[in-house]
Amino acid sequence: MSILNVEHLTHGFGDRAIFEDVSFRLLKGEHIGLVGANGEGKSTFMNIITGKLQPDEGKIEWAKNVRVGYLDQHTILEKGQTVRDVLSSAFAWLYEMEANMNEICDRMGEADEAELEQLMEELSVIQDLLTNHDFYMIDAKVDEVGRALGLMEIGMERDVTELSGGQRTKVLLGKLLLAKPDILLLDEPTNYLDAEHIEWLKRYLNEYENAFILISHDIPFLNSVVNLIYHMNNLELNRYVGNYEKFEEVYAVKQAQLEAAYNKQQKEIADLKDFVARNKARVATRNMAMSRQKKLDKMDVIELAAQKPKPEFLFKEARTPGRYIFQTKELVIGYDEPLSKPLDLAMERGQKIVMTGSNGIGKTTLLRSILGLIPPLSGEVEQGDYLEIGYFEQEMDKNISTTCIEEIWKDFPSYTQYEVRSALAKCGLTTKHIESMVRVLSGGEQAKVRLCKLINRPTNILLLDEPTNHLDVDAKEELKRALQEYKGSILMVCHEPEFYDGLATDVWDCAKWSTRV
Repeated sequence: MSILNVEHLTHGFGDRAIFEDVSFRLLKGEHIGLVGANGEGKSTFMNIITGKLQPDEGKIEWAKNVRVGYLDQHTILEKGQTVRDVLSSAFAWLYEMEANMNEICDRMGEADEAELEQLMEELSVIQDLLTNHDFYMIDAKVDEVGRALGLMEIGMERDVTELSGGQRTKVLLGKLLLAKPDILLLDEPTNYLDAEHIEWLKRYLNEYENAFILISHDIPFLNSVVNLIYHMNNLELNRYVGNYEKFEEVYAVKQAQLEAAYNKQQKEIADLKDFVARNKARVATRNMAMSRQKKLDKMDVIELAAQKPKPEFLFKEARTPGRYIFQTKELVIGYDEPLSKPLDLAMERGQKIVMTGSNGIGKTTLLRSILGLIPPLSGEVEQGDYLEIGYFEQEMDKNISTTCIEEIWKDFPSYTQYEVRSALAKCGLTTKHIESMVRVLSGGEQAKVRLCKLINRPTNILLLDEPTNHLDVDAKEELKRALQEYKGSILMVCHEPEFYDGLATDVWDCAKWSTRV
């Protein structure tokens, strides 16, 4: 049974086309991975099928009474809402029914006999619906999901605007799972999630009976949960049966066949053109030349898609620092309350340290405390001599109103326009991306803009807060290579062992010193 039909979808932003005549069909129980490079339109596709964005052309048709749950990268949570409020809002439609039921009860006191009978009937239907949907067990369900996702430790009565990126993702994911929709739409759900909860989500999706569409650049995660791949590339959407590994095999064969057919046809075209040029002027051979020209005119010419620019990251290196990058003495980090025990940490020149552990235990807070962006609750941080620090934050300011060119110029005012464009192009951004407003770019493209700032400033210590979030496969591979070659020191928060294996000299498990475990 078809849950969703997309027919002849065409869409773009300004003169930048995203899709051209794309069709798509989702069947009951399909577990789909939606893949493609940064900026190919995966999140745009999700926004179109959920009605957040109107396409330029095409028809989107959902089956009747289908309930859709969407985990969006950019959902905003409002101040004043607690974790429990957001989770409970999954049952908003049931709360509306309860309000309707209470209103019916109030009207019963003044109703005549005929009206009373009708109200009793309505009341009975609503009560059955509430009972069938476990309305009277909502609190228990909310607590159960809260425990599974580690939200109890964060605090169910905590204001959601105080949460870290990973904690917000968990809350939104919890709300979605409580709503039990007929189809799940998940846009990079593993971003900001720690290893323990990625495993939990993996198990949940493997047991999930309904359909889901998943956008992810986390290849091991994709391989373990999907049975179909839709590849978004060069304005097209193509279907492949199997997981991501199977898709890569089939796609490589397909590309090799296309290239061989293209080369063969190009040789044939060159031979035909040569024959026409040499024989069209001679009376004896003019007819043969015209025959070949007709063949040329009718030929369905094979075109190879333009190669996407692959990013090249090369970090500029500053002078050698002193022996110690930083040392902490009895350092306690936090905001209103301590997130750590007193810490005596030290990092020496040349170390490449990865910090791991659950969300919300203070990894980002430690980075910001070392930088001096937030004061410690007690103790001190002593930075080493001659440090040139490069800092990569988890997220960009949502209210940013500059273009990519202006954003780089702000940090490097001495660059010519050519130098700015070249720097952005080296990070894998095309001309159309470079001239766009930063806020309309995908999460991966925004990350490339921030990396562009980082690699063009000489540094000898990099503080990286989950730098792989949103990056596509090519960009991740290139970033790992560049960090392996970097002669400076690195302190990085990362939840992807396959990224930091072979890169890290040390791994710090932050759970050992956190007060939030």
